[in-house]
Amino acid sequence: MKKVYGSAAEALDGLLHDGMLIAAGGFGLCGIPELLIDAVVESGVKDLTVASNNCGVDGFGLGKLLDTKQIKKMMSSYVGENAEFMRQYLSGELELEFNPQGTLAERMRAGGSGIPGFYTKTGVGTVIAEGKEVKNWAGQDYILEEGIFADLSIVKAWKADDTGNLVFRKTARNFNPPAAMCGKVCVVEVEEIVPRGSLDPDHIHLPGIYVHRIIQGEHEKRIEQRTTRKREDA
Repeated sequence: MKKVYGSAAEALDGLLHDGMLIAAGGFGLCGIPELLIDAVVESGVKDLTVASNNCGVDGFGLGKLLDTKQIKKMMSSYVGENAEFMRQYLSGELELEFNPQGTLAERMRAGGSGIPGFYTKTGVGTVIAEGKEVKNWAGQDYILEEGIFADLSIVKAWKADDTGNLVFRKTARNFNPPAAMCGKVCVVEVEEIVPRGSLDPDHIHLPGIYVHRIIQGEHEKRIEQRTTRKREDA
């Protein structure tokens, strides 16, 4: 089965439709599928629900989809550095389902593992628990969280072979593996496609069984917040 495609638009061909749920990897601007996001923007698809830790920054990453009003709802744990995200949410233009970060990651992983729901103590007694089933074990309450089953996953990896085995680089691993797992179809952009058999099996972070389409490309890799130390006086 062919998994390697020539461009982001080609890899997403036939997969996008209005009102779909997309799971996107990344944390801030680290490990985001920027090429695939650009292709989603260009497609014009609308009324999207996007499950991702945050929504990029103004004018970059998932923030581009906010600028074009293609996102109807975000499932996130962090509004963060995106002023347009905050503005649309506060004005009622954008639906927002807040998730604790660990809960969001586990909801994606659960969906990818075929688990429809799980119980967690995180969020008990807060607005996160409103409207959710509560069970008590050993005198402590737990709330039911549902697994995320996305129509499409878009993720970023460092290396892949042509079968879709993936290696992520350092903190760019973040939400990418669970996001990749929970999509009915998973499209991955990578920095390098290596020959089959060249990846050490012990170093593979996500097996190719989860990956359906792959593209290779150049990435901008912006730094979200650059913090430097003042030069000491001579």
